[in-house]
Amino acid sequence: MPRRAPPDRPAAEPSAVGSGPAGAGGELFAPAVGDDAPLAERLRPRSLDAVIGQSHLLGPGKPLRVAFESGRPHSMIFWGPPGVGKTTLARLMADAFDAQFIAIPAVLGGVKEIRDAVSAAQRARERGRRTILFVDEVHRFNKAQQDAFLPHVESGLFTFIGATTENPSFEVNGALLSRARVYVLEPLSKADLHALFERAIAGEAQRVDVHVMAQHPPAAAIGFDAAARERLVGWADGDARRLLNAIEIVAGAARTAGCTTVDGTFLEDALSQDLRRFDKGGEAFYDQISALHKSVRGSDPDASLYWLARMIDGGADPRYLARRIVRMASEDIGLADPRALALALDAAEVYERLGSPEGELALAQAIVFLACAAKSNAVYVAWNRARAFVREHGSAPVPMHLRNAPTRLMKELGYARGYRYAHDESGGYAAGERYFPDGIQPERFYEPVERGLEAKIGERLAALRARDAHAGEGEPRR
Repeated sequence: MPRRAPPDRPAAEPSAVGSGPAGAGGELFAPAVGDDAPLAERLRPRSLDAVIGQSHLLGPGKPLRVAFESGRPHSMIFWGPPGVGKTTLARLMADAFDAQFIAIPAVLGGVKEIRDAVSAAQRARERGRRTILFVDEVHRFNKAQQDAFLPHVESGLFTFIGATTENPSFEVNGALLSRARVYVLEPLSKADLHALFERAIAGEAQRVDVHVMAQHPPAAAIGFDAAARERLVGWADGDARRLLNAIEIVAGAARTAGCTTVDGTFLEDALSQDLRRFDKGGEAFYDQISALHKSVRGSDPDASLYWLARMIDGGADPRYLARRIVRMASEDIGLADPRALALALDAAEVYERLGSPEGELALAQAIVFLACAAKSNAVYVAWNRARAFVREHGSAPVPMHLRNAPTRLMKELGYARGYRYAHDESGGYAAGERYFPDGIQPERFYEPVERGLEAKIGERLAALRARDAHAGEGEPRR
């Protein structure tokens, strides 16, 4: 909402939001925001000290705090998930430098909006005023649209601030990226969200106080029990806006129902299916991913599909699920069916290309294949054994016959001397050759299972070990 400009300065352009300076302490609630505005807007901080989270950027001496205090604004990219303060920080930057604030949402903007912003910035410069140009979801602008900013960033007409949830290395033009500093914003921690919860309750109580005299019976402040708070904080998954919107919805529903304390049961009714969502660190999340993994391992395609659908319906990130599916292919199928890993990787790539909901079908296809495939954790077990063995025995030198000998001096020193080239041996196998370091008794880490392709692998390894024994190396090494 545009703010009123001071009397000694013309009002900002219609497309811009004029910002006044903010003190170090600042006010918690922007007075220009009406009581009927959404809670998230009413609680938008007006100073850096009122911002919750991002201490790695905003703490004393930290990069973004220094940028605010420098007196010289610079172009920047805010990269982070939704609801972590990207827009708020851009507005505060305009406040800190007493600059005109122009916001362009990339999802709705285009070349015309860019031209209008340039014209507004030129008029502001004629009045001796800086401009902060904020582009939300900048990754949605194509190359030509992003290129349109370059000459004006270079000339200093405006300071460019872009916000993106995508990796700017891939989504922002290199030329624009080279002219802006990237700040990585993190999801709010549980402690941050609990602090925000307290602030939200205070904001809702303040709103009740404003309207209490006009209501019969008077409105009452809404309380949340400990369980309800934990569930909402977990469900918010580091997203401040999501938490505030949920609190506002639930508080409104509670007032309508004449309820003064919100518990878990009321949350279920007020938020309906949305409460099926869960946070990345919450117990429900790990319980469900465990159920999915164990259903695949247990070769039950129907249960596997159920848990996959349950998690996607509940708001789990399909990209996270894709990564877990790849892990399942390595850990639980392995060499019993090597196609599983390739298919899991293909499914992850298909989802990246198609997104939801189309890409979810590829994940479902991979899940069904993994559930139906022959199972083996032999490679998983072997890898853990090998790691433990290396930790125990340290860094033994490479035997001379296994060393590389690219120079004459190395050959004279005995590097690679006595090495048997397997392709020149009978059956392509140098029976009896040693590959472990000298002084270390060879170990057998990998034990193929008698399922799928590994049954064939096991037969071949047994035959090779028999040749080792016949070559005079004793019993197969263990």
